[in-house]
Amino acid sequence: MQDLGEKLLILDVRHADEFNRGHIPHAQWLDNDEIRSDEKHPQLPQDLQQPILIYCRSGVRSNIAMKKLQMLGYSTLYDMGGILNWPYEVER
Repeated sequence: MQDLGEKLLILDVRHADEFNRGHIPHAQWLDNDEIRSDEKHPQLPQDLQQPILIYCRSGVRSNIAMKKLQMLGYSTLYDMGGILNWPYEVER
C-alpha cells in the first residue's frame, strides 16, 4: 500500500446526528444520501486520485458510497466499513 500521508481524506458518510455523536478524528462529513454517481458534490476533492478512506456505522453505506465515487472516476478508495469496528478514540 502506498504511503497516504497527509493526502488521505477520511470521509464519514453517516447522517449528521451520527457524525455529531462521535467520528474519527479529522474526518470530513458528507452524508451518503448527498453523494450521487452522476454529479460530483462540491465537497469532494478535485483530484480523482486522492486517497479517500470511507466509513459509516456498520459498512453498508460506506460500500454504497464507494461504488458511487468509483462511478465518478475516483480511483484510490478504501472502504473501512463501520465505525463500530474502530478501536480508537472518537471526536465529539
